[in-house]
Amino acid sequence: MGYEVHITRKAFWWDEQGPEITRTEWEACVAADPELRLDGFAEATSTTGAVVRIADPGIAVWTAHPDVEVQGCWIRRQGSGNVVVNNPDELFLRKMWVIAQALGARVIGDDHETYGADGQPDGGSAEPPENAYDLDGAAVDAGSTRQESGRLSLWQRLLGRR
Repeated sequence: MGYEVHITRKAFWWDEQGPEITRTEWEACVAADPELRLDGFAEATSTTGAVVRIADPGIAVWTAHPDVEVQGCWIRRQGSGNVVVNNPDELFLRKMWVIAQALGARVIGDDHETYGADGQPDGGSAEPPENAYDLDGAAVDAGSTRQESGRLSLWQRLLGRR
């Protein structure tokens, strides 16, 4: 599966509640960007020569990436309302930041680090944007932390720690 980086409007990319990037918004974003093409599938050849194809209406390709023929350069909208890239390089992270700006969202990695315009972690605390929601569906104040609010993080909940 690899390491995923997410374009999201949610407080935390894994949240089930919160503002989503809709399929219509994603399709409009792709249509407005001449470097993106909505294919609806991703296809690759394995080391054994077998062709692996995944069909999903939210799959697009970044056609301007210099390694598009080698890497595929797929970007997809998930049913969770996030847009995701698997194992993006620095160039792809820069493009993701541009896309996120167009969608009013942020770029956040699996470990919850945020990325800036230069494709590097920006040192941000990944604090939620305005109008974000936590795991319980409650609004999260962009200026507060979970510890301050008394809520437990997903990892704390999963591990049973406080």
